[in-house]
Amino acid sequence: MSNTVEFARMNGLGNKILVVDMRGRKDVVTPAAAIALNADPATQFDQIMAIHDPKTQGTDAWIDILNCDGTKAQACGNGTRCVVQALAAETGRKAFTFQTVAGILNAREHEDGTISVDMGTPVFAWDRIPLAEEFADTSRIELQIGPIDNPILHSPSAASMGNPHAIFWVDKDPMSFDLDRFGPLLENHPMFPERANITLAQVLSPTLLRTRTWERGAGLTLACGSAACASAVSAARTGRTGRKVAIDVASAPAPGRLTIEWREGDDHVVMTGPAEWEWSGRVDPITGLWARDEEQGAQAR
Repeated sequence: MSNTVEFARMNGLGNKILVVDMRGRKDVVTPAAAIALNADPATQFDQIMAIHDPKTQGTDAWIDILNCDGTKAQACGNGTRCVVQALAAETGRKAFTFQTVAGILNAREHEDGTISVDMGTPVFAWDRIPLAEEFADTSRIELQIGPIDNPILHSPSAASMGNPHAIFWVDKDPMSFDLDRFGPLLENHPMFPERANITLAQVLSPTLLRTRTWERGAGLTLACGSAACASAVSAARTGRTGRKVAIDVASAPAPGRLTIEWREGDDHVVMTGPAEWEWSGRVDPITGLWARDEEQGAQAR
């Protein structure tokens, strides 16, 4: 495994993340490597966060994000927290500025180990989310699944947090819906020319939401940070909650919440939550062949 780089298996509230260190290299993690890594149960992931040398002065790194199907993702809040934890452990620093295709992200690790990521400003304009049809008000668009007179899901709020989201408001536990059946249909609906992340959101109180997400390019996911942000801003925008809420991620494997604040002063959305290191190893970014650190003397997988 001569063409390998360091990587870490991590998670952000259950969101399965591979952080790959591509600093000092000119190449990228290939779609073929991503697909191969996801095919192995030990390295199955929702997103790869590939750390590259910075492209812009004043930033610490360029982050390239891949979904488990090998496609590119614009944003991943849970993955960004994992990158912060990894770099904080390496450097002793607490604050970082990253560049992604979705823009500049500022992030900070707190003394209690939680990490805040400034996810930027939400986008509500129909042609910038983007949607295939014009809507003057994207807080409620015309889209439904099920019979016309008794739809199972309908009238989602649409927004972009660097990637497109549709939030369907439900009045019972999101885990009670067959999202693995509806998710692919909605992700690839003609309404979404760039596909979309599909979230079911239940309002439990003016300060608490419960969500479950089908993630574009990843499928059913244990957690999705940008979807939590899109849910929070859409809830506030429609008067369901205030501008600061806790998100109870229904599918998360362990109890835990994200805190989302949609700041009034600058319209930025700040997400705060945990990140967890699991194990590290080395991986070939071209082929996806890998080995855990304690397995370096063994055959690569």
